[in-house]
Amino acid sequence: MCIAIAISLLMILICAMATYGAYKQHAAWIIPFFCYQIFDFALNTLVAITVLVYPNSIQEYIRQLPPTFPYRDDVMSVNPTCLVLIILLFISIILTFKGYLISCVWNCYRYINGRNSSDVLVYVTSNDNTVGIMSLMV
Repeated sequence: MCIAIAISLLMILICAMATYGAYKQHAAWIIPFFCYQIFDFALNTLVAITVLVYPNSIQEYIRQLPPTFPYRDDVMSVNPTCLVLIILLFISIILTFKGYLISCVWNCYRYINGRNSSDVLVYVTSNDNTVGIMSLMV
């Protein structure tokens, strides 16, 4: 129970850091949340691979559930191959959504990082015609 509380508090802290970093536009504060998202994505990918490699583990897991678990008998009666396909479809939808969220956080990080960079565009003109554009570090 103590470990679960510690992990929950850590997650709240990481999410608060990401929110604060996005609000105050400090890109470094977003990185821990981004790393957590990558770690979570990797774990979910491992679950999908496990389901694919060991399809019988799903039936074994369902058998270990308490008899009072809702729809346990209905799920047990489904064809094991069909059950694996349903679970893989569900996991792939979750992974797609998590990938989208990772992309959103990364784009936020890049936007804030680019906004805080010190690149200055200098327009070189000659006789009111733009000749070139240079990027300088200030």
